Amino acid sequence: MSCFESAVLIIVGLCLLGLFFKIIKIPLRLAFKLAVNTVSGFVTLFILNFIGGFVGLSLALTPINAVVAGVFGLPGIVLLLILKYFF
Repeated sequence: MSCFESAVLIIVGLCLLGLFFKIIKIPLRLAFKLAVNTVSGFVTLFILNFIGGFVGLSLALTPINAVVAGVFGLPGIVLLLILKYFF
């Protein structure tokens, strides 16, 4: 294999690698956003139950509450509180 063929193969490989990363860029961004929402939701739910217990503001740790807190994060916690106290 000559140097020219090696250079062409390296360039084609780098282009394919760049295309691959462009294709998976959006799903990785969504996965990262979901991970951040999950962590913030569970931390907020934990803090709310810990501190809110002193003033009577808490949410039960049910599977539905955990999913809503995990997917929607802080806005999900606010939604759960609104639903709990208005209905």
